[in-house]
Amino acid sequence: MTLIRAFALLAGLFTLAACDAADFGDPPKPMGKFEMGLNVVVGETAQTVPISRQATPEEWEEVMKEAMVERFGSYEGGKLFDFGISIDGFVLAPPGVPVVASPRSALIITVSVWDDAKQLLLVDGGKRITVLEGTSGETLVGSGWTQNKKAQMKKLARNAAKAVQDYMLEHPEWLEMPTEEAAAAAGDVTVEAPKGGKAATPAPAKPAVAG
Repeated sequence: MTLIRAFALLAGLFTLAACDAADFGDPPKPMGKFEMGLNVVVGETAQTVPISRQATPEEWEEVMKEAMVERFGSYEGGKLFDFGISIDGFVLAPPGVPVVASPRSALIITVSVWDDAKQLLLVDGGKRITVLEGTSGETLVGSGWTQNKKAQMKKLARNAAKAVQDYMLEHPEWLEMPTEEAAAAAGDVTVEAPKGGKAATPAPAKPAVAG
């Protein structure tokens, strides 16, 4: 299925589940020895459908880089991972579409992760990730009615950055991190605090600079 056909379906599937990066502002999740190195985003190959609001490659590159720094910039584990992200396609719900369609904004990216110490691309071809905007009072009738383009893009970019983090936590061996701790950080299990103490929470550090 081409991206154009996929987006035509996504634009109409208003019942499809969507993630919402509501944990921004919370203490950062444990990520072992992770530290973000390069933060490269390419938007020139993005596809969309006629129904969508339009956005330039530069706009996508800026908002996605900002979301990645916001998500990963506080980690200083010392083991550098470089991110390369391509914006493969998007739909930004427009105003004026019948409410019954309740279209959702959507974003498709491919993320490649480079282990700087090993000088190794961790997964050949990268990982394709599809995210939709979350469902809220602002998006219940389609975010084109309640949000401008910039707000839609920011929400999608944040959801994509969260999905990238979840992807990293699926591979605790990359992070030199115990499997149980990674599962807990991803929300899959609960890890009990040691007797007489509290579960460790990573201290926020100075933000990284996007590359």
